[in-house]
Amino acid sequence: GLGDIYTCYYTPDEYASFMESSNGNYSGIGAMLSQDYSTGIITVVQVFEGSPAEEVGLQPDDILYKVKEEGTAVDISVMRGTEEIDLTVTRRKIEVPTVESRMLTDTIGYIGITEFDDVTDDQFLSALDELKEEGMQDLVIDLRNNGGGLADVTCNILDELLPEGLIVYTEDKYGNRQEEYSDAEHYFDGKMAVLVNGNSASASEIFAGAIKDYGVGTLIGTQTFGKGIVQSLFPLSDGSAIKITVSRYYTPAGNNIHEVGIAPDIVLDKDTESADDNQLQKAIEVLSE
Repeated sequence: GLGDIYTCYYTPDEYASFMESSNGNYSGIGAMLSQDYSTGIITVVQVFEGSPAEEVGLQPDDILYKVKEEGTAVDISVMRGTEEIDLTVTRRKIEVPTVESRMLTDTIGYIGITEFDDVTDDQFLSALDELKEEGMQDLVIDLRNNGGGLADVTCNILDELLPEGLIVYTEDKYGNRQEEYSDAEHYFDGKMAVLVNGNSASASEIFAGAIKDYGVGTLIGTQTFGKGIVQSLFPLSDGSAIKITVSRYYTPAGNNIHEVGIAPDIVLDKDTESADDNQLQKAIEVLSE
């Protein structure tokens, strides 16, 4: 009725599930899903290591086709290409690994962030410290397929990476402005490359936009999703909730990227035919120059 695809109503069960998922711990099958707002199609984005989803062979890019009768084990069907595959997955407690890290070379570290949850800033800082201890000088941050999450967590991470200054600001329809800043206490003094794609959205674009505006890192990949608006949750007395778009956010340079996205500094499509990650290899090349 408002003409806004991001404003929605949550039943009590849906609201409880939403709040659980943003905590970084939940009971489920251990797969990250993405739903296309316009078509409703639900696609597997990531399968967590050691999860029930991995154990039964669920794969990224599978399209969720059916969810059958509910129970402790759930029967689902996915479309893998043109093939329909039936799977039975047992639900259990999942701690979402929102951060993955490793050394790529003797001096280049890698941190992948799958979403910005309550646990993500602590996971990121731990990974950053561990990589520094291993000799990291420069850093690749992977935000591909990161659909966003909590803006305050994103700003906490950026505060560790950026010099002192504005991170992001929002404005509502009345012109009221709220600003988030990084302090002078922490910043990353090495070179950075940030990987993005068309599924990098919302909080990921706050992150990428700040890195680009400050000129402290090179964005590599494809145009980001283009979600530059902010929603607030309003819980109701029966346990349900309404999520309503309340403002737009702007990068430090004043850019609103809603329905536009952020253009990478180096535009590079993912080579799906190769076993090597050409976008990641390009990031290593840029940081090695």
